[in-house]
Amino acid sequence: MTLNSENVMSESALTPSTTPEVVMYCTAMCPFCLMADRLLASKGVATLNKIRVDMDPERRGEMIERSGRTTVPQIFVGEIHVGGYDELSSLERAGKLDALLIDGSV
Repeated sequence: MTLNSENVMSESALTPSTTPEVVMYCTAMCPFCLMADRLLASKGVATLNKIRVDMDPERRGEMIERSGRTTVPQIFVGEIHVGGYDELSSLERAGKLDALLIDGSV
């Protein structure tokens, strides 16, 4: 995170080149996937790499291997496995989601 002389986060700290990649394994009809997508969009995530496991069964295997879970969504910020929508919204309620999305720290 970049702070200016007044300890205010600068705009440059939020550019896609400095933020961790956000990946979400999802399906088209999953309401929790849609809610996660909306929450991430509301936090300013401009580029969300959505991997549709309903369209590509091999990617479902990848998701299970990476997360150890079979349910969607499975969300990763950088190399950090957040979990599903419940865990994502818990981070938001705890005030920790912004830091994770900015610099990959919890």
